[in-house]
Amino acid sequence: MEDIALEARSRAGNKFKNGLNCSESIVHTFNEILNNPLNDEALKMATGFGGGLGYAGCMCGALTGSVMVLGLFKGRFDPSDAREPAYSLAHDFHDRFLKEYEATCCRALNPHEYDSPEHLRRCLKLTGGTAKLLMEFIQEKGLLKPEVS
Repeated sequence: MEDIALEARSRAGNKFKNGLNCSESIVHTFNEILNNPLNDEALKMATGFGGGLGYAGCMCGALTGSVMVLGLFKGRFDPSDAREPAYSLAHDFHDRFLKEYEATCCRALNPHEYDSPEHLRRCLKLTGGTAKLLMEFIQEKGLLKPEVS
């Protein structure tokens, strides 16, 4: 099971190196791993979350991308469905991320100037690490279908 977590880290890191932002890298990676439940139009929704919400430096894009991925497992379409399963996963992963990185805010996690070499190196590390953390979390929660794991 560790292999798929390392694979997620590698894929997300490579996507970041190839020009996707942190949020896009997470969402695209897990879309592939989960056998492409999202179409190209849906994948576009991750773009604005990079840079802590479009360079605002707020919530880390790798974290927000992860919450979008978790929505694939427990999100709802019908307002009469319970939102608590998705909220619980999001909250638990938020806390896991915070414990791992000691912050959730983009500018706190990466104080370097946007797109500088130092900034890109730090984001690469955060993006890959978050993908691994997310896959481990998904596995712990028993969310993966057997054909994926």
